[in-house]
Amino acid sequence: MKLPNGITGFYHANVDPPPPQVDGKPFKQLCFDVAIRSGGKVIDFKSSQYPANFYYAQVQMVDDPLYILLNAHYPYLAVASTVECGNIQFIDHPVIDEQFSPFYQVLQSAELNAPIHPNLISGLNSAELKQISYWKPKTIGEIIFNYWD
Repeated sequence: MKLPNGITGFYHANVDPPPPQVDGKPFKQLCFDVAIRSGGKVIDFKSSQYPANFYYAQVQMVDDPLYILLNAHYPYLAVASTVECGNIQFIDHPVIDEQFSPFYQVLQSAELNAPIHPNLISGLNSAELKQISYWKPKTIGEIIFNYWD
């Protein structure tokens, strides 16, 4: 998966156009709808706020607590068992995949936990590459869903 320019949220204001923005309102509503239809509930919802570059919902699905993440710049969605600054544990969840895939590109844990290869980040701008050099992420998921400042 080649990462698109702006996926991290970083850019040089005088050089690069700002990255696109994904509207979090439909995502939030869908999280509530899917949770209720699945017998669960949304415990918390966080908008994309500095330093995070993603929205997320903390959801209780029957006996299965999880987090649903959406990148703030591209419609890339992931599921995690843990979301902490510097520690996101990506998982696969068939119900979330099925319910969200008509609206977002649902990324699987194998894809998110894959190592970073130069060809995957060749489309990123110089500000993003500088952040990657500084933060030293080890996986694609750490680039797409980050807490960089």
